[in-house]
Amino acid sequence: MEIQFYGHAAFKLTTDKGVRIIIDPYESGAFGGALTYGTITDPADIVLTSHDHADHNHTADIKGTFTLINKKGDFEVEGVKIRAIPTFHDPSKGKERGNNLIFVIEADGIRAAHAGDLGHGLDKKTSEEIGRLDLLMLPVGGYYTIDAQVATGVFEGLRPAVTIPMHFKTGKCDFPISTVEDFLKGKKNIKRVKGSETRISKEDLPAEPEIRVLQPAL
Repeated sequence: MEIQFYGHAAFKLTTDKGVRIIIDPYESGAFGGALTYGTITDPADIVLTSHDHADHNHTADIKGTFTLINKKGDFEVEGVKIRAIPTFHDPSKGKERGNNLIFVIEADGIRAAHAGDLGHGLDKKTSEEIGRLDLLMLPVGGYYTIDAQVATGVFEGLRPAVTIPMHFKTGKCDFPISTVEDFLKGKKNIKRVKGSETRISKEDLPAEPEIRVLQPAL
């Protein structure tokens, strides 16, 4: 499975059979220009949106005919299994920012999860529903999502083989959130990838949990 990080919380997963899954596409220039990553115009077969905010649900520029999944439940599209697990965008059970979906994606023998704008730690029931993970795309910037401390708790609780941080402050994201460095402090097995892409396969998963920091593609 190939993973590309567009920026913010947006990714494209491409399976070994060529199925393209775009997750949480943002609107370039959203929030008065606070988000300036480039427009996502790639074609997709499946698009997943964790909630209806402009930095996570902008599908208008994505090319091709795709299946959109934006509600809880179990789905299978082109051989890819997807479970959308309901959570909240804040620690007040949605009273501040509403609902959020965590997507668990199964393809190529890999179990991957994208946590969307998760706004709270995970209880035992949700952790068990997510289950064993080979890959976790995890927000770490705080303020609108879990911060570095809570993200560390999620990371340690789920123990995915590979974790890719997302939703952190960069030169193209002027939100009042932290950079990725707060989350990385004190952690081992950090791999800073020079580009925006990485690959994971069942045969080559790291023996110890690894954090891969990708550079935004756009």
